[in-house]
Amino acid sequence: MKPVLFLFSLLVSLTFTLSAQAQRSAAWTTPFPPHKIAGNLYYVGSQDLASYLVTTPEGHILINSSLEESVPLIRDAVTKLGFKWTDIKILLISHAHDDHCGGSATILKETGAKHFVMEGDADAIESGGVKKTRLSASYMSFAPAKVDRRLKDGEEVTLGGSTLVAHLTPGHTPGCTTWTMKVDGLDAVIIGSPNVNPGTVLVNSKTYPAIAEDYKTCFRVLKALPIDIFLGAHGGYYDLQAKHAKLATAGGNNPFFDKAGYAAYVADREQAFLKELAKQMGK
Repeated sequence: MKPVLFLFSLLVSLTFTLSAQAQRSAAWTTPFPPHKIAGNLYYVGSQDLASYLVTTPEGHILINSSLEESVPLIRDAVTKLGFKWTDIKILLISHAHDDHCGGSATILKETGAKHFVMEGDADAIESGGVKKTRLSASYMSFAPAKVDRRLKDGEEVTLGGSTLVAHLTPGHTPGCTTWTMKVDGLDAVIIGSPNVNPGTVLVNSKTYPAIAEDYKTCFRVLKALPIDIFLGAHGGYYDLQAKHAKLATAGGNNPFFDKAGYAAYVADREQAFLKELAKQMGK
């Protein structure tokens, strides 16, 4: 390779590496106190990458494996709560980006759990997402993981008397999933993602032609869901750290019960999407 071409290649590679590192906040891998949210629903994620454990007499359900390097953190959180790691029987995810599914292959190997994924993301999960190149977005690539059940919109996942419902909220990915469940008779909603990542093409996308309409579907679904407990794939969606700090002083009031916060968040994200869509349409 000629020196000039080599230097150019090195510069591109370094730029991509630094960009990929910049995408990852320190909060993604910083441990956070595992805690009970309500009933048999627990938080076992980091400061910002949210993972949830639903415990039952017949084993447990884990939602979101986060990054590959997050697995020890999640395992430690489950153990600190007094539950067995190998009692996880089902692994679910919010969507096929590495910050929510990168650790899936390792968790499946360690626990023997079954992997259920919305059909729109299942192929990506099994293939490892976008082929890794210097220019491909890092969050689109991850370790491949076998999918045992391909879910459709509205399907239920039941274990030991607890049922989660998979709601297709596409756009962020074709199979982006918002999970809901009843906890102590209340409606808990774990938002998949309504966000438009920087660089996302919303108009005339060659890789995802229906993306704009799918985002509109996402917001219609989110606005129609019954909601008492507001949760999400990132702790930042629902102000995890501030709400967790209130647990000890809430006086019996659960800070995660936040209908108003949910409505405000969804409305804000919808406006951000519409603004970006209008920009890309030249309006």
